[in-house]
Amino acid sequence: MRDYLPFKKISWPWSRKDTEQNETSPLIPKVGPATAEAGEPDHVTTDSQPQTNHGADLHSTAKLQPYYHYSWMDYFLKYFLFLCNLVFTVLGLVVLGLGMWGLVSKESFAQEQIGSIGTDPMLALVSLGFLLTLLCLTGCVGAVRENCLLLKIFSFVVLALISVQVLIAILAYSMQDQIGSSLRSGMLAAMVRYQDDLDLRFITDEIQLNLQCCGADDYRDWEINIYYNCSAPGVLACGVPATCCVDPLENGTVWNSQCGVGAQLLDEFSAQSVVFLGGCLGGISRWIEQHEALIGTVAIVVLGVQIVAVFISTRLLESIQWHKVYNMV
Repeated sequence: MRDYLPFKKISWPWSRKDTEQNETSPLIPKVGPATAEAGEPDHVTTDSQPQTNHGADLHSTAKLQPYYHYSWMDYFLKYFLFLCNLVFTVLGLVVLGLGMWGLVSKESFAQEQIGSIGTDPMLALVSLGFLLTLLCLTGCVGAVRENCLLLKIFSFVVLALISVQVLIAILAYSMQDQIGSSLRSGMLAAMVRYQDDLDLRFITDEIQLNLQCCGADDYRDWEINIYYNCSAPGVLACGVPATCCVDPLENGTVWNSQCGVGAQLLDEFSAQSVVFLGGCLGGISRWIEQHEALIGTVAIVVLGVQIVAVFISTRLLESIQWHKVYNMV
């Protein structure tokens, strides 16, 4: 403090006494007039000592106070990311549970069916539920525990998913004809195995019931099935499944599984009162055209949620790293 006082150069009586003794000491050489006018080294050394102590006090005081504090926005983003990932973790567990329930209820783990489990649609639910649970649990734990490694993994995986989804959307828009051909081939393959694969039968029935359609292109496509082919010996010959019927309920209450028998023998005018004439490929196209706005909105919302999740995790990761670095000083 005396560095800033105007009277720091005043020689006090006791200081003058020490100076006179030093000047008469035989071990110290005489100081010439030029040196005296330029300045006194002893005063410089004495004045610089409090400066050094003052800096050390500031440094020690700074070490006691943290350089970086979490803001209220950091806390909000942290717990917002935690709650969102917790909700999606529960959703992933539900999807995983449904898939496992489907596999167990169909006895897909039985020795005689274990070979075809790779084509089981329930396996897709199990895989989706497991991956969703694992990813969201990583983000959930990373946020609440402020774990930089888990947050980096979460951000990287979500960013990769965003890239894949954008790429799929671009390919789907530019390859509409190829997708239509693949969809038609898949529909025909499901019709061929309609009686032999319960999963494909369930999916085909749901499509025909909900879209009110029959076959891939029209109701006569069911001729490719060996049971509905007109040369088949059974009662189903030249028929179609009951889900193709306009009114599959007998008397409005009982399911009539024989309502489509002989439908392929009828002309279109007669058959239109019994079964749906249009194929399911046209029904799918019409459904997409009618719900374009809804599909686009859902896609944008899903993509936006993922982008926000990446932004929040990146911002939280940066705050955690700054907090650790500055508070270790």
